[in-house]
Amino acid sequence: MAEQNNTEDKQFSIQKIYTKDLSFETPNSPTIFTAKWEPSVDFNLGTNTVALDNSFYEITLKVTLTVKCGDTIAYLVEVNQAGIFALSGFEDHEMGPMVGSFCPNILFPYAREVVSDLVSKGGFPQLLLSPVNFDALYGQHIEQMQQQSPNGTNTLN
Repeated sequence: MAEQNNTEDKQFSIQKIYTKDLSFETPNSPTIFTAKWEPSVDFNLGTNTVALDNSFYEITLKVTLTVKCGDTIAYLVEVNQAGIFALSGFEDHEMGPMVGSFCPNILFPYAREVVSDLVSKGGFPQLLLSPVNFDALYGQHIEQMQQQSPNGTNTLN
């Protein structure tokens, strides 16, 4: 019965989702538009968590793309998609997955839309980012942290 009450005490809500920062560069325009379009994409993701007052957290998902045709950069995109989330009643071991996987998973579709819009408005073919398994990425992060820890314990949960 105590376990059931603990579950009822957990509260999660989305307070705000917003684009915190974005950048789009086409360093080789207009000549890149005359090149044969055979792009290669370098895609990077990162997250940042800032604890705010009273169980509120700002989670920022950073998406960085470098698209090249051969050795020439076609465009660079950087989007920091953020959200303010209210998280209360979660145990310490539950907070890591919430801020490291669950919240970024909510933010990703918004970042994906911003990237698609920026690329299209920049004059390039639409770029649709594939879905991301944030649970797997978070698991890999925890595994790396355990390997780096001298005693093999997980300090982030």
